[in-house]
Amino acid sequence: MRTSQLLAAVLAVSTVSASWDSFFDNVQGLGKVENVLYGRQAKSDSSNEPSATDAPKSSATGTADDSQTTVDANQSGASSGTGDASDSQKTTGSGTAKETGTKKASGTKTSGGSKSTAFDPRLPAGGLSMVTPAATAQAQFYKIGDWITFAWNYTSLSVTPSAIDILATCSANQATYTLAVNHSATDSTLLWDTGKYQSTATVPLLTETYTLLVYDADSSISAAPAAGYLGVYNQFTFGMYTRQPYVNWTDFTCANCNPNGSLSPYESLTLKMMLVTSGTTLASLLYFAYSFGVL
Repeated sequence: MRTSQLLAAVLAVSTVSASWDSFFDNVQGLGKVENVLYGRQAKSDSSNEPSATDAPKSSATGTADDSQTTVDANQSGASSGTGDASDSQKTTGSGTAKETGTKKASGTKTSGGSKSTAFDPRLPAGGLSMVTPAATAQAQFYKIGDWITFAWNYTSLSVTPSAIDILATCSANQATYTLAVNHSATDSTLLWDTGKYQSTATVPLLTETYTLLVYDADSSISAAPAAGYLGVYNQFTFGMYTRQPYVNWTDFTCANCNPNGSLSPYESLTLKMMLVTSGTTLASLLYFAYSFGVL
């Protein structure tokens, strides 16, 4: 009796245990299905909403559009600024040109200034006509240490320069001597103290021939002549010499003179050459006259 009861109890426990295991397995299966259903629902719902990847794209696109708009605005501003800068450049250039013209009119020296008025190219360029010394005078020689006076008149000028530069050049030493700079063009006379100049000159004056140069102070010494305007005047030449110390007549010695009163070596040689040439010419004339039967 007890054995059968014990077996019945064991069977009942086994049945209950198997039922409990089956129930537990069913519960786990339902959980998995629920998880699957929930996962599919979450995935389906997430497809309708913007993803995290799409959101940055939209944000980046919006930023790029905003940046493009900003760049376009900056470019428009830059174009507007360029126009303002150009206007400012033009205004500044005009003001500079006016100031430069004012400086030229006031007589300030500028190298190679441009001519503002063009005249008929058939007209001659302006020049000078010497008054002192006169153009008809013979060659002029000045002693270094004395005062020299130059005077002139302007010719063929349509525009009178505000100032002129006066120089003297010597071809022997290739030197240029400045007599006056920015000399008023209305003053057509120059007084040159050669003694003072010689004492302070870096390159001393030589016993040579010089050329006087006069030209517009706003131009240059190498400028091409223009109709109506003063060109470079270089038509007057003069000589200069250094004074010699005083020597008594009894102490004076002539380098080319013969103290005995006879002919000097140079004079003797010249006379001999003249006699030889004359004798040869006469002998040739007599020979040809005899050959043709004239004699």
